[in-house]
Amino acid sequence: MKRIFYEAFGPASQVLELEDADTPQPGIGEVLVELAYSGVNPSDVKVRAGGRPGVTKPAFPKITPHSDGAGTVVAVGTGVPGDIIGKAVWIWNAQWQRPFGTAATHIVVPHAQAVLLPDGVSMQVGACLGIPGLTAAHTVFGNGELHGKTVLVQGGAGTVGYLALQLARWGGARVIATARESDHEMCRAAGADAVIDFTQDTVAEQIIAANNGTLIDRIIEPEFGINAQVNTDVIAPDGIIAAYGSAKSMAPTIPFMEMMFKNITIDMALVYILSPQPRSLAITRLHGALRAGVLDCPIDSVHPLSDCAKAHAIVESGDRQGAVLVDVQK
Repeated sequence: MKRIFYEAFGPASQVLELEDADTPQPGIGEVLVELAYSGVNPSDVKVRAGGRPGVTKPAFPKITPHSDGAGTVVAVGTGVPGDIIGKAVWIWNAQWQRPFGTAATHIVVPHAQAVLLPDGVSMQVGACLGIPGLTAAHTVFGNGELHGKTVLVQGGAGTVGYLALQLARWGGARVIATARESDHEMCRAAGADAVIDFTQDTVAEQIIAANNGTLIDRIIEPEFGINAQVNTDVIAPDGIIAAYGSAKSMAPTIPFMEMMFKNITIDMALVYILSPQPRSLAITRLHGALRAGVLDCPIDSVHPLSDCAKAHAIVESGDRQGAVLVDVQK
């Protein structure tokens, strides 16, 4: 098999290398997947760059990056039903707490981490469902049904935000998004009833006005720290802030008393460590939306395995519209 690896933190163009390696064999409860596509997420490039606080060297001597991917099961280990062989699957948490990710032609993972793709769903879409798909589904549906509620999706043009908009609309919510003016039409096409420019000084007032003067039930939040005050201003009593990031303010100051007197729930979402029940629920929601034909997963670009460093550079730049994939068979 072929795989990308790195042995030290650093720029992608300097540390990512391509090599031939022995194809692994599945053990007890495992499957061998011949991959078609590998998804490149911000967390993948952050880890490769050494961007995690307090981490000075890779956790393993040699790491094949990337958590997400899709491919075909070609062999199974003891305890796994043989009828899964030949089936298309998508993969989550491939490189979580282990050195073997999806930037390779083959990978062995526990059976549960190779999820059957719904009929008619492409491998490219499958490679988008791990981190961004599960994050969107869990933050939107993790605390119950949405019918008759209003959901605010901050950063609706981002990869997770764009999926969250579609899922919230499909779930029966009224949906408001924030985005730069240039991305407003994109958010409306994804299901937003109203879109607010988050660069404006009066963003809180505009959000409430867009919701007919009433407060918001649930907020999907990629930047918890810098948006803490706006979210507190617009959320309804007993509302929920589902936060999946705070990169611009890693140690935020929050308006605690205002939040407390609204009885706000802050739901921190890290999909890597979801327990089986909420993960299963998120997968069910994703598959339901895909089968209903209401979930668009845009692809920004696809790169050959030998050009994995370019894929990392695009994700690091933030200059993309949709997922960045690696075609591992090229």
